[in-house]
Amino acid sequence: MLLIIGLLVVFISVFGGYLMEGGDLLVLIIIPEYLIIGGAAGGAFLAGTPPEILKVLSKDLVKLMGKNPYGRPAFDELFMALFALFNKMRREGLLSIEGDLADPENSELFKAYPGLLHNHHAMAFLTDSIKLSVSYGGEISQVEAAMDINLEAHHEETAMEVGALTKVGDALPGLGIVAAVLGIIIALGALDAPVAILGHKIAAALVGTFLGLLLSYGLIQPIAAALEARKKDEERYLYVIREAVLVSLSGSPPSLALEIARNAVFSHTRPTSAELESILEGNVPSPAPGVAAK
Repeated sequence: MLLIIGLLVVFISVFGGYLMEGGDLLVLIIIPEYLIIGGAAGGAFLAGTPPEILKVLSKDLVKLMGKNPYGRPAFDELFMALFALFNKMRREGLLSIEGDLADPENSELFKAYPGLLHNHHAMAFLTDSIKLSVSYGGEISQVEAAMDINLEAHHEETAMEVGALTKVGDALPGLGIVAAVLGIIIALGALDAPVAILGHKIAAALVGTFLGLLLSYGLIQPIAAALEARKKDEERYLYVIREAVLVSLSGSPPSLALEIARNAVFSHTRPTSAELESILEGNVPSPAPGVAAK
């Protein structure tokens, strides 16, 4: 929501100020300039971005317009889910959770935590990691290595998404100059035209530069920054799972594993030690002011 509000503020401020100065919006509607810049940017984006990244990016951009799914409530639920899982492991043995790991969709344990259950990436990260110990007898060091490899792959994929948007944003001012140069060429070819017509052609050329700069710094770059921030929140969520699983598999009590994992959460979302105790008792506190709920 803040992203949408911020973008609206940008465009209202720019065009509102232009109108207050006596500008004419119709002068800015130069379709060929939009075609040159938009078409070139879109073509370059398609040419330089792998299809797989385009598919993931399109979905992530839609999600970006909604609430942050990695706010305080999501972490509260995650702590409760991990506490229930680790308690079952500790009381009934590792083999007791084999069915939960194999088919989490039908697991009564995971059904109680729909936010985690429907987060397919996090769910796979959690279950696949513990399976290495439960089903394959892997050592903690091997589980840690596998989780780190998974996180590294996730980080690189994220960087490709953000990088694709950032590169388009970086290219837009240059494409604006291309459109402006073409406009100037046209204007120079009409030097013998009446002043009004010549002025219109020069204005059209300058619209290209304006449009390239505005779309870059007022639209694409903020969206890329927002996507990067959202992905960092997702990485924190996965890091909490990593820390909790590794400490739990080492034989530590569930409450200790989660107290250690709590420190992996960003400070603005992290519960205090006392709040974590309340969460683990099933008394989830209300979200802190300004923290987006899922």
